[in-house]
Amino acid sequence: MEKISPFDIPRARAFTEIRQNFIGEFLQGVHQQVVLRTALDVGCGVGYFSRFLADLGLQVQGVDGRSENVLEAARRSPDIRFLTADAENLPLQELNTVDLVLCVGLLYHLENPFRAIRSLHQLTAKVLLIETMCASGSRPNMELIDESHDENQALNYVAFYPSEPCLIKMLYRAGFPYVYGFETLPDDPLFHASFWRRKARTMLVASKEQLTAPGLRLAPDVRGSWEILSTSRERLKTRLDRLLGPFRKPLRRASPGSQDGGKG
Repeated sequence: MEKISPFDIPRARAFTEIRQNFIGEFLQGVHQQVVLRTALDVGCGVGYFSRFLADLGLQVQGVDGRSENVLEAARRSPDIRFLTADAENLPLQELNTVDLVLCVGLLYHLENPFRAIRSLHQLTAKVLLIETMCASGSRPNMELIDESHDENQALNYVAFYPSEPCLIKMLYRAGFPYVYGFETLPDDPLFHASFWRRKARTMLVASKEQLTAPGLRLAPDVRGSWEILSTSRERLKTRLDRLLGPFRKPLRRASPGSQDGGKG
């Protein structure tokens, strides 16, 4: 008898189908430019997206941090290789690189998402597609969240949610030369802001090749420094110091005290 997991409830199945349809359209568009033969599904759960990719004709491996999910995924799809591994400590040599890495509904469950992204970069030969919940804000920040003790939540039930600018910055800093957003996101309220709610999820593509697939837009690199943590007054003083700095040395040299070493 098939195990019923949180991934199997009607709402979860419907949400999975929405994302699968969206990803399928993207892959169809990008396949005109980049040939994708192999794939890795990181955070595969019980294998819905692994099965989806295999049915599209890709050679797929699935990875999940919970052994019970891996066993159930292997039972449902015995033709796919599944492996138990923490996304923050992926066995890179055992997995090798693949054309397409899929990371759906996982990143925000991690304590160290940047560490995971660095590993995803190493495993990606061509294209990485990430779908995740995101923290609010227009800056590259993160929020530490306590999660419930359900089997589809964080392994240690605490996680860092990145803002969308933070996720874009991490992808660039991990080494991807191209990071893309979508002009239109999946047709689900979680992907769209409204008067009553903020945008809660996003989907991004990071690539080692420049992509021209329809619907993609290149995401600008997010620059940020310690200044984003300072107050408005401190930022204003820093900017004035930079603006006036080149003029201060000549003024000092021209002052009466500087002519004789400042001695009385």
